[in-house]
Amino acid sequence: MRVLLVLVLYCVVLPLWAQTSTQTIKGTVTDAQTGSSLPGATILLLNSEPLKGTTSDGEGTFRLTAVPLGRQTLKVTYLGYGEQTVPNVLVTAGKEVVLDIRLQEQVITGQEVTIKARRDPDGLNNEFGTLSARTFNIENTRRFAGSRNDPSRMAANFAGVVGNNDSRNDIVIRGNSPTGLLWRLEGVDIPNPSHFGALGATGGPVSMLNNNLLAQSDFFTGAFPAMYGNALGGAFDLQLRTGNRDKREYTGQIGFNGFEAGLEGPFVKGKKGTYLVHYRYSVLSVVHKLGLSTGTGSNVPNYQDLSFKVDLPTRRTGSRWTLFGVGGTSHIAFKGELKDTANFYNDPYNNLYNKARMGVAGASYTHYFNEKTYLKTTLAATSSQFGVQIDSLNDARQAIPSYRDASSQGRLTLTSQFTRKLSARHLFSAGVFAHQLFYGLTDSVYVYNEGFRTLRDERGSTQLAQAYAQWQYKPSNRLTLNSGLHGTYFLLNTTYAIEPRLAARYELPARQVVSVGASLNSQLQPIQLYFYKTQVAPGRYVQTNRSLDLTRSAQGVAGYERSFGHNIRLKAEAYYQYLYHVPVEQRLSSLSILNYGATFAAPNVDSLVNTGKGKNYGLELTLERSFDRGYYFLTTLSLYESRYRGSDQVWRQTAYNGRYIANALVGKEWKLGDTRSLSLDTRMTRAGGRPYTPFDLSRSVAEGKPIYDDTRAFESRFKDYLRVDLKITFRHNGRHLTQEWFVDLQNLTNARNVFNHSFDSRSGQVRTQYQMGFFPNFNYRIEF
Repeated sequence: MRVLLVLVLYCVVLPLWAQTSTQTIKGTVTDAQTGSSLPGATILLLNSEPLKGTTSDGEGTFRLTAVPLGRQTLKVTYLGYGEQTVPNVLVTAGKEVVLDIRLQEQVITGQEVTIKARRDPDGLNNEFGTLSARTFNIENTRRFAGSRNDPSRMAANFAGVVGNNDSRNDIVIRGNSPTGLLWRLEGVDIPNPSHFGALGATGGPVSMLNNNLLAQSDFFTGAFPAMYGNALGGAFDLQLRTGNRDKREYTGQIGFNGFEAGLEGPFVKGKKGTYLVHYRYSVLSVVHKLGLSTGTGSNVPNYQDLSFKVDLPTRRTGSRWTLFGVGGTSHIAFKGELKDTANFYNDPYNNLYNKARMGVAGASYTHYFNEKTYLKTTLAATSSQFGVQIDSLNDARQAIPSYRDASSQGRLTLTSQFTRKLSARHLFSAGVFAHQLFYGLTDSVYVYNEGFRTLRDERGSTQLAQAYAQWQYKPSNRLTLNSGLHGTYFLLNTTYAIEPRLAARYELPARQVVSVGASLNSQLQPIQLYFYKTQVAPGRYVQTNRSLDLTRSAQGVAGYERSFGHNIRLKAEAYYQYLYHVPVEQRLSSLSILNYGATFAAPNVDSLVNTGKGKNYGLELTLERSFDRGYYFLTTLSLYESRYRGSDQVWRQTAYNGRYIANALVGKEWKLGDTRSLSLDTRMTRAGGRPYTPFDLSRSVAEGKPIYDDTRAFESRFKDYLRVDLKITFRHNGRHLTQEWFVDLQNLTNARNVFNHSFDSRSGQVRTQYQMGFFPNFNYRIEF
């Protein structure tokens, strides 16, 4: 309530305050490959009169004061490095602007140094990334309509990514299961960062990742560098920004994601150590307690989360300690109601109670031996806990036990990554990841006249070891070659994989680029799968999945890119991915683990063998105009096929084979005087309907429970998905204060997109449940 009171007071007194028209831009200039500081770099504020500029100090830091509010453009130069233009820097009254500018050293040919003007807003943090990758920052997660300030939903707008499930933020990449995605935070692999998430999944209804803390981060959709392992589909490599080192700043926010309060600044003014912390609490929970409707019936989500980062540079120039963490809890009760059987929040014949917790905390030390060599060592602990209770309701609406789950996973991780820049042509990096895995798996299903039957009851630990080495060679400024090797060893059943990676990028004349990449990848099975029990005799059970191998993947990508002017880009990528060693049943069936991962249910299936196969192939097109002169657009088209083969040797489409998805995003910003702006952003998504397995209706009616027709697995398809979103944003700068209001009108046309089909055993009919209808999402934000 104190946060609400502060927000109200600022809104009331704002008109009485004088306004400020300038702000400070500051930051660091570093070598893009090593992160070492570049002292003496020149930073110019373009279009300023007279021309305003500064230089970086001995630590690579710079500070530009009295910068006018609004969109500004910087040009940064340094001897021997390609110049970089940083466009559309949003300068507001509420907070100082902090930039991390990374420059590329140029290759010397003979006695000539070739310095090229470089403007690459999508330049990756990871210098070994070649293609099938995007970078994003805080503004990207806020700008796109329908994204709800969620990095996952934002990524669904990129080529090759499908996000046609309103209830979850799962990321389906190029037809792969969402479980094929690797989440990494500050260099540490983390579990599912979603509220109400399931153990082993990678998505959920609400993200636990607070976009207010994100720095520029990388998102890979294929052929990723050797430092990423235990993933088949992609990698989300997130970085947290550091707090303001010069003054204390505050953030308050109210919106779909919750009530939020943030604080950052220096521990001691004039010193380099900083902190950054944000706390968030569910808005819908508070709204429900006030007796107002939340649009979810009686199923009210309750959640809260905390994120922080502490940055402590040492006396040694450039070296630093970093502490970071993200954690949250959530719970919800889905109580069956007969009055609304079409609402996807509701199952009229079941009660479901969900509780989840996730946390990660770590400390890292980055030591610079010199300006070309550093070692980063991180120790982190992660934990995820998941509890579910399902009760079926009889005709008298009495609850009958059905399923119980109380499982957890933990991980203690030690990583060490060494990077050395041998010259402008050669860059080498190597690292190790040592994981101590902890698991507590307890779940059971109720069997009529028998009571609860235990599916898993395991407590213990095991180890996972990973190592990589990668090398970048630049024969010239036009050609870049990236190669690497990744190794994985799983001690639970002594399975391992060696994975080579290779990619090349060549810049042609007329601002054209061609790229190719190939890689082998592998991934562990969901931890619950290894411990699922098979009954071989009365009272005797055997873990028939214990010896499962890793699922393997071989993929190749070819890309072409053409830039028009300084801010329009056309990009095309074609890919082929072959999956093998996929777990399928020993008996002849259509089942494959490739189809799991987009629900809350654990894969409860036994007697699996690694003889299944799969293949994904497609073409992706992107036409993009970077935000410039007040507007932008992003259009993507992905055409793809995703197929698999079970133990019955029949090739079928996977559960994720939508075949196509098209996105069109357009945004425009108008200046309303010196201190106000208005923005309109719209998004339209059209995607192929998800495949599904139809019911065997006659058997389902006869036996009084849903029975699927396995011979027609994933033959049927939901109708195509369509959604239009419109976002209206108004920003006002006051005296050292910025306020922002937006309304995100989601599913503006109220399209009835199918969520699923379920069998009603009472009536013997198939019910259709629909996804979210028209939903207005309001948000208020204040920075000071």
